[in-house]
Amino acid sequence: MPKIQGARERARTEVTAAIKDEARRQLTEQGAARLSLRAVARELGMVSSALYRYFPSRDDLLTALIIDAYDAVGAAAERALDAAPAPSPDTHLERWLAVCRAVRAWALDHPHEYALIYGSPVPGYSAPQATTGPASRVALALITVVGEAAAAGDLRAPADGAEAAAGMREDAERLAEQLGLALTPTLMAELVATWSQLFGLVSFEVFGQFNRVVEAREEFFDHAAARLARGLGIGTGADGDA
Repeated sequence: MPKIQGARERARTEVTAAIKDEARRQLTEQGAARLSLRAVARELGMVSSALYRYFPSRDDLLTALIIDAYDAVGAAAERALDAAPAPSPDTHLERWLAVCRAVRAWALDHPHEYALIYGSPVPGYSAPQATTGPASRVALALITVVGEAAAAGDLRAPADGAEAAAGMREDAERLAEQLGLALTPTLMAELVATWSQLFGLVSFEVFGQFNRVVEAREEFFDHAAARLARGLGIGTGADGDA
């Protein structure tokens, strides 16, 4: 039976949502560095002391917004993967591209929230451990595709990357163990590199670095994302010419 919220709990949920909505509006207009609890309270017609009962500090509010943003882009990636064709030698690349396209689409639709989590660090703010899980959702969706291909024997080992793996072998082995993946340190190192390159592509587009350089941006993104997948050994078989 679904839980029925009491009036006080509903009111708190509504006020919390209103505070975060106003904070997002201020992010759009002024950027995260200038976010102010007093300014949010003023726009909502609240006294500052009342707002502090919901978010004791600016950093607490920033953390809530960051978690929401990570969860939103992560959910978009997961929905895209769920909607993609079932894993097979012919669909690994398609599934990979579905996740990448979902990330790009979310970022273009929410540039200020994207900037909050993947743009310049906010001066004086240090993200707490609570952001780690939400931040990993996109990476886990991509890793799911790699793991599916590896488990099915459809993954061709990267041609290079051994030198990078040697430099981060301990990190790679730790990551594979934490994620329960039977992947080599070389492949784990390539996964980390590929994950960062994907967000580099998205950031270049969101922050205008492709202006007057790349006009066919959707086509270019698909081409680049497919190259990233092939660098990991995805799409080098039956679906490699897609």
